[in-house]
Amino acid sequence: MTTITLPGMPMLRALWAYRGFVYSSIHREFHGKYRESLLGAFWAVANPLAMILVYTVIFSQLMRASLPGHADNPFAFSIYLCAGVLTWGLFGEMLGRLNTVFLDHGNLIKKANFPRICLPAIVTGSALLNFGIIMALYLVFLLVTGHWPGWVILTALPVLALQLLFTLGLGILLGTVNVFFRDVGQMTGVVLQFWFWLTPIVYTVSSLPEAVQNALAYNPMLPIIASYQGIFLQHQAPNWSSLVHISVLTVALLLVGFVFFMRRVGEMVDEL
Repeated sequence: MTTITLPGMPMLRALWAYRGFVYSSIHREFHGKYRESLLGAFWAVANPLAMILVYTVIFSQLMRASLPGHADNPFAFSIYLCAGVLTWGLFGEMLGRLNTVFLDHGNLIKKANFPRICLPAIVTGSALLNFGIIMALYLVFLLVTGHWPGWVILTALPVLALQLLFTLGLGILLGTVNVFFRDVGQMTGVVLQFWFWLTPIVYTVSSLPEAVQNALAYNPMLPIIASYQGIFLQHQAPNWSSLVHISVLTVALLLVGFVFFMRRVGEMVDEL
C-alpha cells in the first residue's frame, strides 16, 4: 500500500518535534525585551495602552474626526483607526522580521543543528504574543465604551488566520531570497511604508476618487483590514467573498515560499 505524503508534512513534523525549542525561544525573547527595565513587562501593556488613549483623545476629542454614518458616535474614528493600525502592526512586525530572520540568526544557523523552519515559527509566535496583549486592551476599550461587537467578534479569528498565513508565505519567500540578494531586505522596508498609506487605515475608501478606489482593489491587505474594521466598528461579519482572492494568493505564496525555502535551505550556511 502506497503512503501519500503531503508537501510540507516532514517540515511540520520536524517543527512539532522542536516545539519546546520554539516555545522557549519565544518566552526568552519576550522576557529579554524587558529584563533590564525596572517595571519589567509592565511596558508591554503601557505602550499599547498609551497608543490607544492617544488615538482616542486626538481623533475623538481634539480633531472631532467622524465617519460617514457614525457622526453620533464620538469613538467611531478611534475604533476604525485602531482596528486597522493594530492589525497592520502585526502584519508589519511579522513581515519585517521574517524578511531578515535568517540573516539575524546567521550565527545560530551555522553553529546549531535544528529545523530552520523553527525561526519563522518563533517570529510568528512572538508577534502573536505582542498582538494578543494589545488586542486584549483594545477589546477592553470596546467594552468600557459600550461598543462590544458581540458574537460577531468570533469571525475575526478566520480573518486573523488568513492574515497570518498570507504574511508567513510572503515573509518566508522574501526572507529566503534576502539571504542570497540582500537588496530585498532594504526594498521591503520601503515597500511597507508605501503599502501602509495605500491601505485605508487612517482614511476611508469612500473619501478617495473612484479611479483610486479601483486601483486600491489590487491591494491584498485591503479586504483583510476592511474585515476587521467592519467587525469592530459596524459589528458586521466579513464579506467572505471579498476574501476569496487573498485566500488564493495566500495558498500560492505558501506553496512558492515553502518550496523555494526547502530547495535553498541547504545553501544558506554558505551564504551566511
